[in-house]
Amino acid sequence: MPAPEPEFSRSDDRTLLNEAVREAGRIALTFYQTKLKTWMKDGDSIVTEADIAVNDQLQKALAHARPAYGWLSEETEDDAGRLSRARVWVVDPIDGTRAFAKGKPHFTISVALVENGRPVLAALFNPATDEFFEAEAGAGALLNGKAIRPGRRTEIAGARMAAHGPMFKHPAWPAPWPEMEIIERNSVAYRIALVACDAVDAAIALNGKNDWDLAAADLILTESGGRFTSHDGKIFIYNREVTRHRSMVAAGPELYEVLFQRLGALKLPG
Repeated sequence: MPAPEPEFSRSDDRTLLNEAVREAGRIALTFYQTKLKTWMKDGDSIVTEADIAVNDQLQKALAHARPAYGWLSEETEDDAGRLSRARVWVVDPIDGTRAFAKGKPHFTISVALVENGRPVLAALFNPATDEFFEAEAGAGALLNGKAIRPGRRTEIAGARMAAHGPMFKHPAWPAPWPEMEIIERNSVAYRIALVACDAVDAAIALNGKNDWDLAAADLILTESGGRFTSHDGKIFIYNREVTRHRSMVAAGPELYEVLFQRLGALKLPG
């Protein structure tokens, strides 16, 4: 039986979300640059005690306050009941766990509220640098309370690119990439948000990412005026049975078109 329609306003949910994510940031900082308990999952994915503490806090603050909403988090066993919910919290308690565990400030707490497959609210917080990104569908995107826009760059050469540098040197490319300034950030969501505020020009990944990596940053970038799709131009639909996505391209509108000319016809393995 489908869950009842949500009874809370968008404004109510935004206030709840922002307060929960700010509190999550405070909890994360109590673990940051300390000796952490860590372990591995899924072969090569690291988890720390901070991931679990932040996840528990967010679940208590968000899921308990909105029992009619679904819940999808990297650090919670998946519950297929989310598929029948009108609204779903999509959560990465600490995106960029490897950076966090090394004491580097390249991690974020990433939470989106997804409605009918698309994010309608987003909060993305890097507490180490005190950068709080937020967005609401139709209402723009903010960084620390100020409106943000992506850059207007029109060419790849010299672009500030948030990506894995060796990807651009792969011999399979039909034409070499121009020289760019490569900026490495462990948090995928952070890379995308940096495009939204014009700290970088673009972000590309040609390997799999999950709903929780993308949903919040998706809304922040698109509400800022940027473009965000898979490499072949498809917008992302979230809260499906399979939460994995094959690729992503994030850029300002002009640079996106130039990048798409290189990437749109690319055939990825698998």
